[in-house]
Amino acid sequence: MSKELVVALAGNPNCGKTSLFNTLTGSKQHVGNWPGVTVEKKEGKLKVGNRNIRIIDLPGTYSLGAYSEDEVVARDFILKDKPDVVINVLDASNIERNLYLTMQLLETGAKVVLALNMMDEAKNKNIEINMNKMSRALNVPVVATVATKGEGVNELVKEAIKVGDAKEISPFKIDYGNDIEKEIDLLQKAISESVASLEYPESWTALKLLENDEYMKKYIEKKENCENINDKLEKSIENLTVAIGYEPDAFIIDKRYEVISEVIQSSIKKEIIRKESTSDKIDKWVTHKWFGIPIFAIIMFTMYQVSMTFGNGFLGGKVDEVCIALGEWVGNALTNVGTPELLKSFITDGIIGGLGSVVVFIPMIFTMYFFIAMLEDSGYMARAAYVMDRFMNSIGLHGKTAVSLIISGGCNVAGIMSTRTLDSKKDRMVAILINPFVSCSARLPVYALFAGAFFSGKKIGIFDQGGIVIFSLYALGIIVAILVGKFFSEKVFKGEESYFILELPPYRIPTAKSIFIHMWEKSQHFIKKMTTIILGLVIIVWALSNLPSGVEPGSKDSLIGIVGSVIAPIFKPAGFGTWQAAVSLITGIGAKEAVVSTLGTVYGVGEDNLTTIIQQVFTPLSALSFMVMSLLYCPCAATIGAIKRETNSSKWAFAAVIYTCVIGWIAGVLVYQIGKLLGFS
Repeated sequence: MSKELVVALAGNPNCGKTSLFNTLTGSKQHVGNWPGVTVEKKEGKLKVGNRNIRIIDLPGTYSLGAYSEDEVVARDFILKDKPDVVINVLDASNIERNLYLTMQLLETGAKVVLALNMMDEAKNKNIEINMNKMSRALNVPVVATVATKGEGVNELVKEAIKVGDAKEISPFKIDYGNDIEKEIDLLQKAISESVASLEYPESWTALKLLENDEYMKKYIEKKENCENINDKLEKSIENLTVAIGYEPDAFIIDKRYEVISEVIQSSIKKEIIRKESTSDKIDKWVTHKWFGIPIFAIIMFTMYQVSMTFGNGFLGGKVDEVCIALGEWVGNALTNVGTPELLKSFITDGIIGGLGSVVVFIPMIFTMYFFIAMLEDSGYMARAAYVMDRFMNSIGLHGKTAVSLIISGGCNVAGIMSTRTLDSKKDRMVAILINPFVSCSARLPVYALFAGAFFSGKKIGIFDQGGIVIFSLYALGIIVAILVGKFFSEKVFKGEESYFILELPPYRIPTAKSIFIHMWEKSQHFIKKMTTIILGLVIIVWALSNLPSGVEPGSKDSLIGIVGSVIAPIFKPAGFGTWQAAVSLITGIGAKEAVVSTLGTVYGVGEDNLTTIIQQVFTPLSALSFMVMSLLYCPCAATIGAIKRETNSSKWAFAAVIYTCVIGWIAGVLVYQIGKLLGFS
């Protein structure tokens, strides 16, 4: 059998690279992190005949300039790991912009195949592309594709195998002129003489140094005898600045765009149509100065309404019925075989009761991620970030943090990881430290339990109160994040200002396959956590609620009851000073979903009976206070770890624990005390 072929997918954001990856790999995907960094790594498998192909989806990037962690990951994989072939995915309706990355990929010496994706959109814009001429101009194969429909994908794979198996390729080279080429040769010679082991091609390294690439300059400075290279570099830049009239990095960029312009002129015809596109018409409303934020709020509100009523109410109710029936069946079966009472309690009350109280919320999470996948694939989420950018700038906070806040709506860890794309240290630090306030999907089971117990089924007009409460909690999290971010930005961190650049892709109709793949990718993290971290916490909570021997299980005299009783008075001003509530908040630091499973375990009931007990122990006002506390207090253990990694500081991770707990407690107390003053119960 032929050796496994390693194929890397590279391309700009919004070029359809993810759609192509999903089409090629289907369900045979693996998501993790790149070694040593927290940028997400997607890997998939494909088999063509007897040939195994491993496909690596590189982070979307506009260049290989290493201005962000994503760019470093992409270019290091191409230059260090040396995949057999790189499929460069281009948006066929925006070729000129996409070709800049192509130029840089070709200059690495990698074997490249161009996938002109979204050819249907190019045709709709009356763009005619002569692929043969483009292929000859760039000296690489060019294949037309429509990834969402699977068009051209088989031909693309065949070309990738052909190029990947080729022993030699004709290199593509940009002629930068005698002055630049001379200095590249001299720098290359200096690098060869001074550096014993270089992970990058010497000529490419020399070009990057002339481009004033900060990452490569720092890389060279770590090498022995770097003084010789730095002296030569400084002299080369002086010589070129005199010879060409301005600094060489700008000249190199201009030269690449000259080549791109030549390729465009020779291979593309575009009929200029002044007719307003459908995307432009929609954007007039959804990105409007005054209507943009209200429209975004209405979309989010609708999503939570449907998630609460259909996902949690209808589907969740069906799952709850199954969990109750399972618990009763297992309990009866264990009794019939004479199982000791303690073991029976562990299985029925601990595992089934604890996990069952969380399982019922899976349909709601799937429902929510179904809508999020639709919004992402349609192109609306980019508009949401743009709209939030305007709002955040108006209150003095940098708009780039809007993207990470939106991502945090799924998972705070992912939101914190996404800050690696921010350029300035100030922006990154602010974004990292406010992300924990944004409500993630792990908090949804807490909201669903309490909102379902006290607010769901009650109407304000045509709207369900439960959906309104959950939407309000999400809005509160964003407001607190923005206010704390404003404080950090103005009082704690000082740094350079940077600009928010975001491409608005055209609107597209999402495909069912893509939606369900995205929905599963997002939701499976919840399921994995439920079967690992939450299960572990459930077992610990059950054990502590049954120790020391002889106490009534789940009583105040148990170990967990003693611990909870010590902490409970802290939460009394917030209206929920029971030891059970205190313990659930402690285990919630391990995983937010564990708040519900802990309550189910200490009360020894499943979700249906847990709702009844919650209604007896809490009031609507104290339930609302508890939900606010759950939203704002200490981030989960995984998020704390992410803060430590991204800030490279245990102090900031510890500080995040302290200030979030203080803000959460104050907010919970304010909600309860002000509510009492207003006459609510």
